[in-house]
Amino acid sequence: MASSGAGAESIAKRWRELHGENSWEGLLDPLDLDLRNSLISYGELVQAALDGFNKETRSPHAGACLFGYDDLLARSGAAAAGHYKVTRFLYATSEASILPPLPLFLKGSTNFMGFVAVATDEGVAALGRRDVVVVWRGTMMLTENNNNLTFLPTSAEPVLGPPSVADQHLWALVHTGFLKLYTDSNSDSKLSKASARDQVHEEVRKLMELYKEEETSITVIGHSLGSSLATLTAVDLVANRVNAPAAGSSSQPPSPVTAILFASPCVGNDKFRDAFHSFPELRALHVRNNHDPVPDLPMLLPQVGVPLHIDTTLSPYLKDAKKTAHNLQGYLHGVAGAQGSAGGFKLEVDRDPALLNKDTDALKDEYPVPASWWVPHNKCMVKNAQGKWELKDFQQI
Repeated sequence: MASSGAGAESIAKRWRELHGENSWEGLLDPLDLDLRNSLISYGELVQAALDGFNKETRSPHAGACLFGYDDLLARSGAAAAGHYKVTRFLYATSEASILPPLPLFLKGSTNFMGFVAVATDEGVAALGRRDVVVVWRGTMMLTENNNNLTFLPTSAEPVLGPPSVADQHLWALVHTGFLKLYTDSNSDSKLSKASARDQVHEEVRKLMELYKEEETSITVIGHSLGSSLATLTAVDLVANRVNAPAAGSSSQPPSPVTAILFASPCVGNDKFRDAFHSFPELRALHVRNNHDPVPDLPMLLPQVGVPLHIDTTLSPYLKDAKKTAHNLQGYLHGVAGAQGSAGGFKLEVDRDPALLNKDTDALKDEYPVPASWWVPHNKCMVKNAQGKWELKDFQQI
């Protein structure tokens, strides 16, 4: 049985422990209840990025976010909506298509990939500090699959900084496609002409300066491809001291940076892993489903961080857990019910099984929940003042 915390009050008091100060020693088997709740809350922020992505090819705003800063979290149903406010959307430029001609927004274009948010005053009280989150969604575009498949190694210097000859990071290599998605820019984009990396740096620096007299943390979260971006982002923020206000402007130490990785593929070689683990204020927890093949790709590369294994095939709710082993809602279901070495499955967190069918068909047929049931109301079609239906799927920010 997982240890029984005291909810938000307990999380606020234990936040450093829950964020890996002691590398999650003693918290993973059995899985600590406060940690379960914390991981699920962070995972729902990633789900918000997925829910907010506009994939309607007929829309002039395809590839943008359906919602605005103020309603993205609430509209997606994230439990932590009141604890965070979104301060910036993040856009990433994916590889040009190698397929036959496709709609313009698929041709190596720039699309909504995630967001930066910061804890509200209510969130500070519940979380125990001013938490800044950088959130990355997983693959939703055909061109993003091109990045996934561009796996030849390249230097990690863009995130680790230029090494000296004696530097242990000299031979650190990373997956080219993941790094390009993080660092490429698009001068023709109407959404953002800056690289995802530059957008993150600008926003996190701003928030570090704004809250420089407070106790802060940075949490970088992602699922699948988004976890690869989260890994690069987390080490980049620490290696380049973006996790602290300007030198001499605050008595506060640099913010600890924690990466919460769901279903992450491998990002770099062993030298990159060593470089990642060399930063004392950087931690990573990698949640991986035992039957999900993605965390073992590309083959022969190591993972970073501390692994947390779950096994959704033990869940009595899923009809074919292996087919949906990579799904984010399945991961959060697994976090809610995993029993570790004790075996079996029991929902220690009262997480609604209907969410398993939010964007797929995972539940057993005995549960009266339609497959892929989550869509914006009337697919964002609304009646205008003239009584005509029109598409309203974009908010100016």
